[in-house]
Amino acid sequence: MTRICITLMAALLPAAGWGQAYPAKPIRIIVPFAPGGPTDTHSRWAGQQITAALGQQVIVENRGGAGGTIGTEAAAKAVPDGYTLLGGNPGPLTIAPSARKQLNYAPLRDFAPITLIARSASCICVHPSLPATAVPEFIAFAKQRPGKINYATPGAGTVGHFSIESFSARAGIKMTMVPYKGAAVYLVDLIAGNIDFAQVQVFQAVPLVNAGKLRALGVTAAARSPLMPAVKTAAEQGLKGWSSYNWNGILAPAGTANAIIERLHAVLHTPLTDPATRKQLESVGYEVSGIGPADYAAFLKTETGNWAAVGRAAGIQKQ
Repeated sequence: MTRICITLMAALLPAAGWGQAYPAKPIRIIVPFAPGGPTDTHSRWAGQQITAALGQQVIVENRGGAGGTIGTEAAAKAVPDGYTLLGGNPGPLTIAPSARKQLNYAPLRDFAPITLIARSASCICVHPSLPATAVPEFIAFAKQRPGKINYATPGAGTVGHFSIESFSARAGIKMTMVPYKGAAVYLVDLIAGNIDFAQVQVFQAVPLVNAGKLRALGVTAAARSPLMPAVKTAAEQGLKGWSSYNWNGILAPAGTANAIIERLHAVLHTPLTDPATRKQLESVGYEVSGIGPADYAAFLKTETGNWAAVGRAAGIQKQ
């Protein structure tokens, strides 16, 4: 019995020592979209927190394409050693199962959630050349031109895609999607007038709307944004009960040691409870979270069901 106990302790020691030594080399966060969007922004923020707390460099790797599923698949298939993380977004994690016929990963099975950082609503924006100043006017304009108004998304199966299709179904209109590799990319075309309609992060929309480069029709939140208090919600303008949010978090491949998951959650949770950090994030329109692995996992499951219902209601076919 003594020999058995010694053998078991010896087998456990390397794992314990390895967990305590983590991280011993740079950590990579895969962002499944182009630079400049909210997933990229939050992932870089998370990387800064990890570097400051654990003393290792964090490299952000942007791998956009296919609505975020390319980069997400790469993260799902990475070695679960704590050195590859994912910048989480609803598109490839909670919408893709309802939007894609073939998905080479199962989000609820293949990832270990760490923390949800924040969520945010968007501003419904059009190019100023469109003769609409509010949601009802835009709906009336679009009904006269079925399929002729173009809207931008970060790709098919993203939250931008499902959100706008949900908006369109509720409004009784039909528009044509133009997919991009990220929000930062399509924003350029929206300002140039190459795209008619898009959802833009509120903090990004404010200066552009104030400068007359974009026109705000409404916000996708359940309540008005403190950054744009004069802009009504879509729900206030006739789409009762409708709202839509983007969110970002950090995850690891399934099988990553619980000690590493908990340590990374602690590193990210601490600044998210700091009043100064919360104020900074809230000042650009984010609702701060910081929930732990179990709650984040439950959130993902609920979101997956909700978006599946949206897809069915909007008649979105899997691609």
